[in-house]
Amino acid sequence: MSANRKAVFLDHTSLDLGDLDLSPWRETFGELELHASTTPDQVAERLHGAHVAISNKIMIDAAALAANPQLKLILITATGVNNVDLDAARKHGVVVSNCQGYGTPSVAQHTLMLLLAMATRVLDYQAAIHKGMWQQSKQFCLLDFPIVELEGKTLGLLGHGELGGAVAKLAEAFGMRVLSGQIPGRPARPDRVPLHELLPQVDALTLHCPLNEHTRDMIGAHELSLFKPHAFIVNTARGGLINEQALADALRNGQLSGAATDVLTVEPPVNGNPLLSGDIPRLIITPHSAWGSQEARQRIVAQVNENALGFYAGAPIRVVS
Repeated sequence: MSANRKAVFLDHTSLDLGDLDLSPWRETFGELELHASTTPDQVAERLHGAHVAISNKIMIDAAALAANPQLKLILITATGVNNVDLDAARKHGVVVSNCQGYGTPSVAQHTLMLLLAMATRVLDYQAAIHKGMWQQSKQFCLLDFPIVELEGKTLGLLGHGELGGAVAKLAEAFGMRVLSGQIPGRPARPDRVPLHELLPQVDALTLHCPLNEHTRDMIGAHELSLFKPHAFIVNTARGGLINEQALADALRNGQLSGAATDVLTVEPPVNGNPLLSGDIPRLIITPHSAWGSQEARQRIVAQVNENALGFYAGAPIRVVS
């Protein structure tokens, strides 16, 4: 294996918990250097001599690229590529490839899990048991928290790509009717319901679209006011699609029956977040973990390897720049 295939993974532990098989990479690259994490001032130095940079969330900026003219390929272990200066990459002739669709089963089941958790009030019942409420009940069961069935209810989807389609399939298996909403900034389609018409119809809404100038704060105070009071909302897409302060206010005011999110605008939320306040009822937050099954992360390993092999064969794939 030639030396010009040296690869450096800048944030290895953001992907691998010690449960992944990296042997395909070791076969593909002449040398594989793994770093648990990398600070911004370490990036340029750690890429010195490398022809391939692998990154999940570590920023590879114009300065790092200028300092490493030998770099030819950047492999992103995620779909989003906002951690690469794409203009600088093009200027320096560096190919950037990402991963796509790797987490569909994992995120789809997480979305339904959150919806089911709200519909069945499972967290409330679990907390009640720990408080001794069932133990003190005068009958065999405890039904203090209203349970609703998904069958016959209407699910609204914002984003009907591969992931939205997978969620729709699972929802239909529960007997739900599925409506696809029109995402702001995209051309109107006859099979997409405008947002202001969709929201009053749905019993639950799930989000599966990207965050951009058109979709930021797409669900704000006005949009939340259009929901039925018994409706649920689930966001496993991107923080910022829902205005977090407006959502906190809506839950406090009883405008929604529940909300669940796997994403926040800033992650990790080191400086706090309106949704982390302890007084918000009927809210479930998971720590951007929907994508993280072992199977999904191993698919990333496979796709990164495919991207590298395609590049070496002169036919790059999943190219974003």
